Order: sequence, then structure tokens, then C-alpha cells
Amino acid sequence: MFRFFVATLLVAYVYALPQQAAAPSADAGATLVSNTFADDGAGNFNFAFETSNGIKEQAQGQLKDVQVPVFDTNGQKTGDQPGKAEVQTGQFSYTAPDGTPITVQWVADENGFQPKGDHLPVAPQVPAAPAK
Repeated sequence: MFRFFVATLLVAYVYALPQQAAAPSADAGATLVSNTFADDGAGNFNFAFETSNGIKEQAQGQLKDVQVPVFDTNGQKTGDQPGKAEVQTGQFSYTAPDGTPITVQWVADENGFQPKGDHLPVAPQVPAAPAK
């Protein structure tokens, strides 16, 4: 029992030691340079911001009429009904630690989140089926 007590004290002592702090990031002192936001209360919005270290983001969204699938209690689709979906587009940019400028344009809609950027991998094209 005494050994367990000593081991517990030793573990508590080690966890109580001051942790070595990481070097402060060059971005730690970044400040907000600009910030805009507008929302009409009906599902439409836009915003943008920029920081002193060059990070930028902007986005806009609006409601879109869509057809929403309807399912029965067995999970079988029985039809569609009108509905609304928020469609958003935007982009953000920053400088990577190696100095590379990174920009991502994106769309988020009924087809999911779709980012595009020169640094992102692109899936290969699916080859055409051979002719029969």
C-alpha cells in the first residue's frame, strides 16, 4: 500500500512540474484589419475578414428551393417535397509556414462541401468503359 502511495505522489509531482512552453507563433500578435457582416434575417448573409498577418476569408449564403426526399417507415423513398437549403460559397487564403500562398475556393450546397485549391489533390479521371 505504501509503494502505491509513493508511486501516486511521484506521478502527481511529475504532472505538477511546469511544462516547457512552445515558442510563440509569429501569428500570435495578429490583429483584425477588417471585418464585415450582413444578415437579412431571411437566410441570406455575407461576411469577410482580414487579419494583419494576411489571413483572409469571405463567404456568402442564400436560401435555395430544393426537392427534399420523403421516406416511409421502412426507409423506402416515396417521393419528394419542396424545401429550402442554405447554399454557401466562399474562399479563404493564408500563407503556409514554408511561404507558399494558399487559397481555397469552396461551395457548400445540396452536393456537399466542394473545396478547390491548387494545393489540393484532384482525383484522377475515371476511364471510359471499353466499347462492346
